[in-house]
Amino acid sequence: MLDAANYTPRLKADYVSRIRAAMKEEFGYKNEMQIPRLDKIVLNIGCGAEAVRDSKKAKSAQEDLTTIAGQKAMTTKAKKSIAGFRVREDMPLGAKVTLRGDRMYEFLDRLITVAMPRIRDFRGVSGKSFDGRGNYATGLKEHIVFPEINFDKIDEMWGMDIVICTTANTDAEAKALLKLFNMPFNS
Repeated sequence: MLDAANYTPRLKADYVSRIRAAMKEEFGYKNEMQIPRLDKIVLNIGCGAEAVRDSKKAKSAQEDLTTIAGQKAMTTKAKKSIAGFRVREDMPLGAKVTLRGDRMYEFLDRLITVAMPRIRDFRGVSGKSFDGRGNYATGLKEHIVFPEINFDKIDEMWGMDIVICTTANTDAEAKALLKLFNMPFNS
């Protein structure tokens, strides 16, 4: 039985014991606070046209995202009406959740070790999807690669956006940090 008070996620312990020292050695940081770390992970599912036709789709996406993240997802709503797309203001169009702390490390661990190996024809993630400020964005075509999702009970397969925000100042530092977390880059 796990003792919740003394439990530390595997990747967080790895960061403290090994990754910080490796980053300090590679980039020559003078101060411990300069060493980049994970800040947050934002997960997003957009239902798009499906939610316009059936309002229950956004609710379904929210429930699936809550199951994957282990934290309640919030519904994203349209900011303004667009007649061409039959979208009205405040219409639910998807779901998002922001993970921080232990849940963030747990999710990243499950993403890298469990979900990504289950993707069909997986050859690694692009090493070019950084934004210039040390944040990395990637996407999944099917959310069913997560073991928490019961394949028999889903009504729709959703794509998912995953944004990993770090405190790194450059893309090179962020890529080195994610490589030390064993992120499978293909380039």
